[in-house]
Amino acid sequence: MLANALLVDFFAVKMLGSLGVMGIITLFWVVFGGVGPWLVPKGHYKGVYQTMIVTTAVCCWLHWFLTYMSQMNPLIGPSLSNGLIWLTGWVWK
Repeated sequence: MLANALLVDFFAVKMLGSLGVMGIITLFWVVFGGVGPWLVPKGHYKGVYQTMIVTTAVCCWLHWFLTYMSQMNPLIGPSLSNGLIWLTGWVWK
């Protein structure tokens, strides 16, 4: 409970920014892909399981990274007509 309160206070007081978020998520997937293969028990398909864990980490990180970057710098933005902008401003007042 105390750790949760401290974590909430940390994020409320100091925003991480895009580099902080990218660092935390990247660190998570590096640990997952780096430590995960060492936790696979001995067996006939150990190499296959290790490859699957590393491939999963790489693919999940790449999917997250591409999604995150496309939201930061969208190629296509909203196109609103002047009438719609005026109407939205009038309704929101």
